[in-house]
Amino acid sequence: MSDESPTGAEVASEKTSADVEVAPNAADVTFRVMHLESVLYDLTDPSPMIHLLEAESPFRYLVIPVALGDAVALQNAHGAIEGRRPSTHELMTTVLTRLQGEVIAARIVRYEGGVFYAELDLMTPRGREIFDCRTSDALSMALRQSVPAPILCAEDVLESYYG
Repeated sequence: MSDESPTGAEVASEKTSADVEVAPNAADVTFRVMHLESVLYDLTDPSPMIHLLEAESPFRYLVIPVALGDAVALQNAHGAIEGRRPSTHELMTTVLTRLQGEVIAARIVRYEGGVFYAELDLMTPRGREIFDCRTSDALSMALRQSVPAPILCAEDVLESYYG
């Protein structure tokens, strides 16, 4: 992969494409664009669930369990709801903006033992930075951007989830 990285706008423009090749560590990883469909809390379940749906055919979905506080943060980010005082994700978004950084994408990169692993892909004045993080944090940060960053899921994650 070259040193040139796509800007948030360039990656966002790829939302109509089902396949997105933006892997920092392996050029042969294919990512699928996902959309947040809902954050649901059923009182009979032990934790809230995030529902992500693939943007194009075959329209696979992921159901990701999260803690209650993370579900509230994600629902607020999805609805562009700001609290009376900044939440952690609101604060991080403000800090990134003031430091001229932006979230390029939230990527779900691995699924092992029922746990999803994610990365937050940032562009900064110093270049591209990738941070390992919880999936709920990556999604909340992506949705908190002035132009929401795309949510990407590695094809092999979808295959192992359905396998």
